[in-house]
Amino acid sequence: MHSLPLFHRIAGERVAIVGDGEMADAKRGLVERAGGVCCGEGDADAARLAFVALEDRTEAEAMARRLKARGLLVNVADRPELCDFTLPSVLERGEVLVAVGTGGASAGLAKHLRLRLEALLPSSLGALARGLADAREALRARWPDPATRRRALDDALAQGGRLDPFDTAAAERIESWLAAPHRSLGSRTVEIVLASDDPDDLTLRQARLLGMADTIVHEAGVSPAILARARADAVRSQPNSDGEARGGLTVVLRSARAK
Repeated sequence: MHSLPLFHRIAGERVAIVGDGEMADAKRGLVERAGGVCCGEGDADAARLAFVALEDRTEAEAMARRLKARGLLVNVADRPELCDFTLPSVLERGEVLVAVGTGGASAGLAKHLRLRLEALLPSSLGALARGLADAREALRARWPDPATRRRALDDALAQGGRLDPFDTAAAERIESWLAAPHRSLGSRTVEIVLASDDPDDLTLRQARLLGMADTIVHEAGVSPAILARARADAVRSQPNSDGEARGGLTVVLRSARAK
């Protein structure tokens, strides 16, 4: 990854905005939507983040240096090489935020990807997120073991599951899902023989299994781009290594070159 994606809470916090015109106004609007308090360079010592929206490159670079010297993380509009952080294109569904970023390579590309996602993601996602937040203690009581709880949620939130995020009625079923008998969520192992080293050649099922797996057992020849599609916290090991599976779902990856 070229960047570490983060959602930074700024409600009630000062954020410095330096510049005028449409670029600066857009940043002010975004900061205010997130509950931040916009300020100028003169009050920047009380801020942790800053946005610089100056057309002149020399002025923008000098301002960025001054703000960074005061300990702020700085974003410079249309100058990704000067940025400590970049802004993604954001899709909002209540508590659900989907951020599409390109590391500053193309804001237009990020915007059009977000627009495609807008058409796919239902407005009911926010209600589902709120319902799961309200049910947090009930979830812990139903499945005290964190790994078992996560597997139960994975099963319910999967395509066609009781809480499928693309089902507009999913939020209404949280209570009945928690109360219903559940099938065993014991350990299982699935083998995937890769078609190629290109992650775009993964089938939808293979991509879903990689995203859900607790343990990835892979041959040395498996492409890093394929492994990057797995959960970041999944245990990764090679066959006959000393790594121990966590239980739950184990995916065994066979290299395309080994076929």
